[in-house]
Amino acid sequence: MNKTRPQMTIRGISGSPGICIGKAYIVDREGVNLIKRYPVNETMVPSEIDRFKNAVTRAKNDHAKVIESLDHDLGENLNILETHMVLFKDKMLYGKTIETISRDKINAEWALRKVSRKVKSMFQQIDDQYLKDRVNDIVQVSDKIMSHLVGAQDIKIKDINKRVILVAHDLSPADASQIQLERIKGFVTDRGGKNSHTSIVAKSLKIPSVLGLGRAMVSVNNDDILIVDGSLGIIIVNPEEDTLFKYEERLTRFEAYRADIERESHLPAVTRDGVPLNLMANIELVEEVVSAKDNGATGVGLFRTEFLYLDLKRFPTEDELLQRYKELVELMNPEPVTIRTLDINGDKVNPYIDPVEEANPALGLRGVRFCLRNEDIFITQLKAILRVAAFGNIKLLIPMISCVEEIIQVKVVLNKAILELENEDKIFNKDIPLGVMIEVPSAVIMAEELAGHVDFFSIGTNDLIQYSLAIDRSNRRVAHLYQALNPAVLKMIKMTYDAAQKKGIEVVMCGEMAGDPINIPVLLGLGLTNLSMNSASIPVIKKMVRNMEFGLAGKNVKKLFELQTTEEISTFIQEEYKDILPYREMED
Repeated sequence: MNKTRPQMTIRGISGSPGICIGKAYIVDREGVNLIKRYPVNETMVPSEIDRFKNAVTRAKNDHAKVIESLDHDLGENLNILETHMVLFKDKMLYGKTIETISRDKINAEWALRKVSRKVKSMFQQIDDQYLKDRVNDIVQVSDKIMSHLVGAQDIKIKDINKRVILVAHDLSPADASQIQLERIKGFVTDRGGKNSHTSIVAKSLKIPSVLGLGRAMVSVNNDDILIVDGSLGIIIVNPEEDTLFKYEERLTRFEAYRADIERESHLPAVTRDGVPLNLMANIELVEEVVSAKDNGATGVGLFRTEFLYLDLKRFPTEDELLQRYKELVELMNPEPVTIRTLDINGDKVNPYIDPVEEANPALGLRGVRFCLRNEDIFITQLKAILRVAAFGNIKLLIPMISCVEEIIQVKVVLNKAILELENEDKIFNKDIPLGVMIEVPSAVIMAEELAGHVDFFSIGTNDLIQYSLAIDRSNRRVAHLYQALNPAVLKMIKMTYDAAQKKGIEVVMCGEMAGDPINIPVLLGLGLTNLSMNSASIPVIKKMVRNMEFGLAGKNVKKLFELQTTEEISTFIQEEYKDILPYREMED
C-alpha cells in the first residue's frame, strides 16, 4: 500500500453494482491526445484522405476481430458492438472528416478531432440523458480511428494476465467485452454514464464499475490500491487500514447477498398474503431481452424506441422498424411487450434534421409533441407497431401527454395509419391496448379525464419527479432534491392510481422508482402491482415482495401520508421494513 499518498475518495456514477478491492491497472492510449495541426496543399489532399480511409479500415478490422472472438456468453451485447461497426462509416464522422480535409486543407488527425468535437457538442445539448450518453459511441469510434492515424498502441485488455482493476479515460463496449472475468475485478472510467453501452456490458458481466469520475486518470497511479464501490458510485484510492477492513466486510456481505438472490431468482413475486406482482423489464436494445428473461421478467413494460433512430442516423423505414420489433416480440412471446413511441427532442437530437435552438429542451418539442408535428414519421412508426402486433402481445404507449387534446389527436393519426395499412392490404392487428405516460403534472391533474380515452396508464417517475419538483437531474447543485419519496410525488402517484381505478383501467409504473427496494412498500401500499424496471433489479424486488404483506403495506401507507417530509417517510420505511429491506450499504 502506498503510504506516501493520503486516502482519496472520488465520486462518479454507478455503472454496475458490487464491490471490488485490488491494484489499479492504468489503460492509456498514449499519444491519442497529442494531436498536431498542419496544412496540406491541394495536391496532398487525396493522399491525406487515403490515409484517413486506411486508418478507418484498420480500426474497423480490429473491431471485427473483437466481435469474432467473443464468447457466446456475451452474445447479447453483439448489437452494441455491431452498432459501433456501422459508425466507422457513418456520414457524420466519416463523411464530414473527408469533407473537412478537402475544404480546410488540414491533416486527417485535426479534421477528425474537429468533426468529433462538433458532434459531441451537438449531442451534449440534448436534454434526455439516455440520448446524451449516445455521444460516447461516436467518441469511442473516433478514438479508435485516431489511434491508427497517430500510431498509438491500442488497448489489449484480453492480454492482461494479472488480477487488477482497470482505470481508463474511457472503455468502449468492445474494450469491455474483452474483459476476462478471472483477471479483471472491475473497472472505472472518467467518461460514461449509467445509461451508456459500456454500463450495459458491465452489468451483463456482473463486475463492479464506476463511470463518469472525471479525474481518475490523473489521480490514480499504476498499482495503487483501489476500492471500487459500484453500488454507491465511488472509488477510494490508497485506502487506510480501517477503510480497507470495513470494505472487506462489506464485500463478504454483498457476495453472500448476491448468491442468496441468484439462488431464489426463479421463485415468483407473490406477497406473503398471496397477492401476485407483475415485474417487467425496461429495455432499449433488443439483445437485452436475454437478460430480461434470465432475471424472470414477465414481459417488457417499456421498450424505448429512440435508439433505433439514432443507430441509423436517419429515420428508419416502416419495414426496418417492423424487423426490429419482430425480433423483440418473437424473443419475448408469449409475454407482453409495451412499445413506447418516439420520445426524443427531435429538432436537436437528430443530426439529419436542421437544428432549431431551444432554450429549454426539456420543455420543448419532444415526445408526442414532435410526433404530432411530424405526422409522416409518426405514422411510419405506428404502422410498424400495428403490423408487429399480428405476431405477438403488443401494447402501444404514448409519451409526454399533457392534455386530453393530444390523445385525441394521437387517435386521429392512429386511425390514418390503420386506413393506410388496410389500403395496402398488409397484415396487422388494430386491436391493441393504447396507453399514455403519466409524466407531466398536468396529466396527473387530468388523469380521470385521460383515463376515459385510453386502456392503461404508465407512470414515468423519472420525468414526473423532475417536472413536479422543478429539478434538473443533471444539475449537481440541485440533484439532491430529486427524491422519489417526496410527499408531493407520492400524492401524485396516488391521484393517478385512484383515477385509473375509478375508470377501470390498468396502471403500470415504469420509472426508475419501481426498481429501488425502499420504494416498494409505498408502491404496494398504494395498490400498484404492475412494475417495470431495469432487468437486474427484478430478482432483488422479487425477493423483497415475497417477504411482504400487501395488506400491511396498505395500512402503513395511510401513516406515511400523515408525514410531511421526505426524510420522515424514508426513516419510517427503513424502520418498519428493516428486516426485509435488501442489502443496502450506505456511506459512513
